[in-house]
Amino acid sequence: MLYTLAGGGTLCGVAALVLLIVSTATDFWMQYRYSGSSANQGLWRFCINHKCHAHTISVAFWDATRAFMLLAVLSCFAGVVLGLSNAHNYQFQKHVGLYGCYFLESYLLTGYIDLFFIYFFISSHPPFSGFLALLALAIYTGVTVTFFGKRFVDWRFSWSYIIGWVAIILAFAAGVFQLCAYQQTTAEPAPSNNPDS
Repeated sequence: MLYTLAGGGTLCGVAALVLLIVSTATDFWMQYRYSGSSANQGLWRFCINHKCHAHTISVAFWDATRAFMLLAVLSCFAGVVLGLSNAHNYQFQKHVGLYGCYFLESYLLTGYIDLFFIYFFISSHPPFSGFLALLALAIYTGVTVTFFGKRFVDWRFSWSYIIGWVAIILAFAAGVFQLCAYQQTTAEPAPSNNPDS
């Protein structure tokens, strides 16, 4: 059961990471009509009739959305790397914690590390990235609805924006799976070292 929960958390984290990268890098956050032509825009550039141009103005909401999305990608990447390193360190997991914290204990600390602290810190990476992406999408939504919604009559959110929301859900699910994996490790009895049995 532990492998299932930890693996599910890692799988959700990987899927969230891929979706966050695609959402951040693509130019289809919003589609609209501009002077009778189809147009779309992303965080980095806008396209009119398939000719793309970088955003020429630096507005605070663009910068905030970009920054939060990039931080979300980095945080999710850290959670995925730590989650994948857990697969190689299962023997040390019951003594030290998830995500390869054996190295932390071996090289930096002496004694035992509180498992709850490690699980809470490490399992908070995907939900933290989800929270950062949530802030980015909330800022983008608020400005788009109040400003662009009035400027362009025929507009809609597009697929890059939508997969950003899906990535948020997956990031929070990854954190839930990892916390459930922690509960499973604390609920399982420790293996006996009795050679007589």
